[in-house]
Amino acid sequence: MELAELIARRPFPAAGLLLGLTRRCPLRCAHCSTGSDPFAREEPDGGQLERFVGSFTEANRPDVVMLTGGEPLLLPALAERLSTLARRAGSRTALLSGMFFARSEGRRIGRGGKAIPSAILRAIRSVDHFSASLDVHHEREVPRADVFRALHLVREEGVAVSLHLTGTGGSDPYLADITRAVEQEFGGRVPCLVNEVRPFGRAAAWARPARTGPDPAAASPCSMAAWPVVAFDGRVLACCNQDTVDRRPVPAHLDLGHIADGDWGTVRGRALESPVLRMLRTVGPTHLAARYGSGPRAGSYCDGCRALGGDEAVAAGARAVAGGAAGALLDLTAAVRGSREGAQGVVRRHGCAAYAPLVVAGGPPLPGAGAGDVR
Repeated sequence: MELAELIARRPFPAAGLLLGLTRRCPLRCAHCSTGSDPFAREEPDGGQLERFVGSFTEANRPDVVMLTGGEPLLLPALAERLSTLARRAGSRTALLSGMFFARSEGRRIGRGGKAIPSAILRAIRSVDHFSASLDVHHEREVPRADVFRALHLVREEGVAVSLHLTGTGGSDPYLADITRAVEQEFGGRVPCLVNEVRPFGRAAAWARPARTGPDPAAASPCSMAAWPVVAFDGRVLACCNQDTVDRRPVPAHLDLGHIADGDWGTVRGRALESPVLRMLRTVGPTHLAARYGSGPRAGSYCDGCRALGGDEAVAAGARAVAGGAAGALLDLTAAVRGSREGAQGVVRRHGCAAYAPLVVAGGPPLPGAGAGDVR
């Protein structure tokens, strides 16, 4: 499964599932959205995760399961079991790693050196796609040369790979430099998903807000309310915004249950059938509040969404418009519209637009001439 296939499914409700295996991570990057560190111990019960993924059936399963963290490869046996269970039902799986295992520290990974640790390699072999995080903060702990060596080994195992790169925006000199380095190292065969640093987790104190608020009169759909997320305490949410994933209590309209007492069919049904979630995916929270509620709220786009949880007028308005079969058709229409430009369109809306073409392997190189010059 190539990166572009995965990203292109993002607008479709319940087409994917994000599983946070643990908040723990050997790295302590300055921009970490989850606030992960080596001493964090928040993670769902492994047995509950396996039961939840084991509830997938061929007729009712997510298309894509993304294993993430923290660092999911700190639990390689669990990652392998979850991927095997999901693939048995017909789902495709992906794993995102911070690449702690690639650090040289006096040894060499690949190319005549020491191989990837066997338990980690088995977990990587079990997935359909492997993604490595790389940015200026990660590089302070895991140099790019080590990451590149490990990715060559993974590619030799026949697993599709990609890089998740993060920077401050289209004019960031680091992004210009690292994307050139990836092109030189892999010859366009390794796609990149490029995002901007968001003010979540440890970046909350210094990162700028990514976007200004949308016009309340205009529809601004939220594709991030499409894929359920299993949080570090086993609670399932309809949103992947990290401030929302960590918030307790969960806003009522974004709460899809808990893996201890619900299966995938229950979670999927709640995600697909909620009129409020359908409206979020179709017109967005700002327009929804302006049309049915008390009007736009102070704060960010996501702040406004979280505030909708206790607004009965919004819930009633959503039921009137997006309930039943008509609402399901509205939801599907919005998803098809959101996917019309494929993976590049999704990245232009939700990632770093200047680098959207890199999400497709083998695409034309960007025309940026020098560091920071991305046209």
